[in-house]
Parts: sequence; C-alpha cells; structure tokens
Amino acid sequence: MSHATAESAAERVYAEVKEQILTNEIAGGELISEGEIAAKCAVSRTPVREAFLRLETEGWMRLYPKRGALVVPIGDRETRDVVDARLLLERHAVRSVVARPAAAADLVVRLRENLAAHRRADAVDMPQFARIDAEFHQLIAAAGDNPLLSGFYSTLGERHRRMTTASVHRDARVAARILDDHQALLEAIEAGDPERFDHQLARHLAAVHDLPGDDSSGANS
Repeated sequence: MSHATAESAAERVYAEVKEQILTNEIAGGELISEGEIAAKCAVSRTPVREAFLRLETEGWMRLYPKRGALVVPIGDRETRDVVDARLLLERHAVRSVVARPAAAADLVVRLRENLAAHRRADAVDMPQFARIDAEFHQLIAAAGDNPLLSGFYSTLGERHRRMTTASVHRDARVAARILDDHQALLEAIEAGDPERFDHQLARHLAAVHDLPGDDSSGANS
C-alpha cells in the first residue's frame, strides 16, 4: 500500500467512525476494536490505528492497549458547557438581528424554509434530522452579524449534532418537541421579542438535553 493510499484509507476510516459516533450508531461508553473496524471498512489495522489516534486527540475516544477504544460518553459537564455557550451566542445574535428589521425578515424566511425541510425529514434518519436541527440554530447565530462569534458557534456543530441524536434516542418524543420549539423560537424572532426568545430557547435546550430548568411536562407542552 502506497503512502498516499494509506493516508486515504486512514482519512476514510476516521470520517466513517466519527460519523457513527456523532449519530450514535456507536454509542458513548461502547468499546470497539481495531480489528472490528478494519473488517467493517475493509482495510488493514494500520489506517484504523491512525484514525483512532486522531479521534483520541480530538477527544472522541480513549485508547486502551490490547483492549480497544472506548467511545467517550457525553458527560454532564460537556452538555452544560455546550448549552451555556449556545444560550450566550444565540441570545446575542437575536438581540442584534431584531434591531435590523430587514435582516430579521430575511432570517425568518430562512428559518421557515429550514423548519419546512425539518418537518419533511424522517426522524428515523437521524443524521439528516440532526443536521437540519443544527442548521436552524446556526442560521440564528450567523444572523448576529459577528463573524467571530458565528465562527465559534460553528465549532460546536459536531457536539450539537451528537447531543441531539443522543436525546432523540433517549426519548422518541424529543423529535416532535424540537419541531414545536423551533416554531416558537421563529415566532419570537418574527415578533421582534428577544426576551421571549431567551425564555423559549432556555426551555428548549433544557428539555431536549434533559437539564434542570424545563418547567413543562410532556414532550409537546
């Protein structure tokens, strides 16, 4: 195998395994082996080892010699930190965009298009469902017209997708809750009401990610 081919194989294994982690196909806490992944990807163990090392560096895995690779579960601290960052950035963005009526109107159009696509999506297809969910919130962050903040928000995208996927796997009602909450967030922006948006966003993230602070009962209340 040439050096270029080996790099290509390692890149492919890395992308495939990471996507399986993000979509909960390989769940947090699961121990996987080089041999298992090599067989699935039809490659030797060398590119798998390289992919695993890269995933460990990025914090998705912990490697245990002769035992395998443990997929790092989503911890409570990680969940709180990601949610806190999203609250700060999205709230800031909405306060900025509602002060610019033309930009707010454009954002509402984009969010309606996203929500329509989300309603058409099959919640069983979790990669697509989680991708559209992340895109909804990224549209809001980008509308704040601060490239540094929206760029930072984009770096949360993979953790956002993984957390959403895990939440839907935990409780099937979460998918419907996400759609209803996105409608409420959209309406708050359309009304030019950042305080209402703040409240709706806090409830939405607490409910979807099973954090203290959601005062509703049931998936669609």
